[in-house]
Amino acid sequence: MKPLNGSYNLAANLQEAEKTCFGVCARTQQRRQRSSMKSAFVLVTALAALTAYYVYLPLPSTVSDPWKLMLLDATFRATQQMCNLVHCLRLSHHLRVLNYVIGTFDKLEPPSSEHIMITDALFDGVEVRVFEPSPKEDRTLKRSVVYIHGGGWALASARTSFYNNLCRIMAESLNAVIVSIEYRLVPEVHFPEQFYDTFRATKYFLQSDILAKYSVDPGRIAISGDSAGGNLAAAVCQQLSLDETVTNKLKLQALIYPVLQALDFNTPSYQQNTDMPVLPRFVMVKFWIDYFNGNYDFASSMLINNHTSLDVSQAISFRGRLNWTSLLPSTFKKNYKPVIQSTGKAEIIQEIPALLDVRAAPLLAEKEIFQLQPKTYVLTCENDVLRDDGIMYAKRLESAGVEVTLDHFDDCFHGCMIFTIWPTNFSSGHRTRDSYIKWLSENL
Repeated sequence: MKPLNGSYNLAANLQEAEKTCFGVCARTQQRRQRSSMKSAFVLVTALAALTAYYVYLPLPSTVSDPWKLMLLDATFRATQQMCNLVHCLRLSHHLRVLNYVIGTFDKLEPPSSEHIMITDALFDGVEVRVFEPSPKEDRTLKRSVVYIHGGGWALASARTSFYNNLCRIMAESLNAVIVSIEYRLVPEVHFPEQFYDTFRATKYFLQSDILAKYSVDPGRIAISGDSAGGNLAAAVCQQLSLDETVTNKLKLQALIYPVLQALDFNTPSYQQNTDMPVLPRFVMVKFWIDYFNGNYDFASSMLINNHTSLDVSQAISFRGRLNWTSLLPSTFKKNYKPVIQSTGKAEIIQEIPALLDVRAAPLLAEKEIFQLQPKTYVLTCENDVLRDDGIMYAKRLESAGVEVTLDHFDDCFHGCMIFTIWPTNFSSGHRTRDSYIKWLSENL
C-alpha cells in the first residue's frame, strides 16, 4: 500500500526540521566556543597583565639581571604577603611561617665534595656546622673563618643550601676550616640572644685546645657574615677586642653588606633604595622591630626618624658618630638631605632602648673601640638600603687607624652573594663571592 502524499510531506518536513535544528545547535555551539575562547583569551590577557604589573619594578639601568631580580623579588613579596596574612589571622608568627616556607623549598642539595668534611657540633651549647678540608699527610695548621649567616636575625640557617654552598666553596678555595654558626632566631628569641649565641660560639672556638683539635693556626682566624650576620660579626669582633680573657685574637673581619645601625633610616642609601627588591626600607625597619620584640605601631614613626628626633635626649651622644654628611663621600651623598625631626616620639627609645645598644648597632661604638678592631673588609652594593651603613663603618675604622678595604659594586643588590645556585643563580652573586674570597685568600 502506498502512503498518502500528506505522509510524504510530513516526513520531509520532519527531516528538514531536524536538519534545521542540528544546524542551529551547531551554530549555537560554535558561537559558544568562540565566546568561550574570547573569554579565555581575555582572562589570560588580564592575568598576564596583572602578573606583569605585580612583577615589574622600575630598576636602575645599571642593575645586573634585572628581570631575574624582579621575578625573585615578586616571589619574595608574594610569600611575605601570604605569611603576613597567616600572622593577621593569628595562626602563627609570620617569620616562623616564612622560615618554614624557605625550608620547604630548600630541598636542593649543594654539590658535594670529596675534599671537604662537614660535621655538626656544639660550641659552648651553640650549634655550629664545621667545614674541614680533608686531612693531609703534612698536617699543616690551617687558617679559619667563623661565618655568621644573614636573614634579619630571623630567617635562614647555617644548614640551608645557600650557606652550605658558600661555606664549602670557602673551605675549598682557602684550604681553611669554616665554622658556620647556627644561632637561634626570632621569634623564638630576641636581642641580645642572637649576639650571645654568636659571641659564645666564637669565643669557645678561639680556645687554644679547640683550635688544636681542628688544626687551626691561632694567628690566622677571621670572623665574617652577611647582612644581619655582618651585624653580628662586627658586634662580636668589637666585644672580643674588649675581652681580656681571650688570648687568641681575630686577625681579620669581613663584613658583607652589613646592617649596622637603627638610628637613621633616611641615609642617602635608604632614601635612594626605599623600594628596592629583596630588602625595601619598610622590611628592614620591621626586621629591627622583630629583633627587639618591639611594637609594629612604631614602624611608621621610625621610617621618618621620629625615634631619634632632637628632643630624644638618649640619642644626642650618638648623632656625632653617625653624621653621614661628613662620613660619606659626595658620590654617595648625591643630592639627598638629612631627615632630622625637631620633635618626635621619645617613648620608642624608652620602650626599645636596645636601638642604641652598640651590641645591636656596632656603628654607634666609641672611637676607642674602633681603634681595637682588626684589618677589615667591607663589601657594599649600590642598590641596597644598607649601602651607607657599610661605607660609614669603613670610614670610621679608617679614621681610627684601621686598615680597611671597601669593595663596592655599582650593579649589585642586597643578598646577591648567596644567589649562586639554581634557580637563583645571579652573575652578581659569583662576582661578589669571588672578590670576597680573593681578599680573604690574600690577607688571611
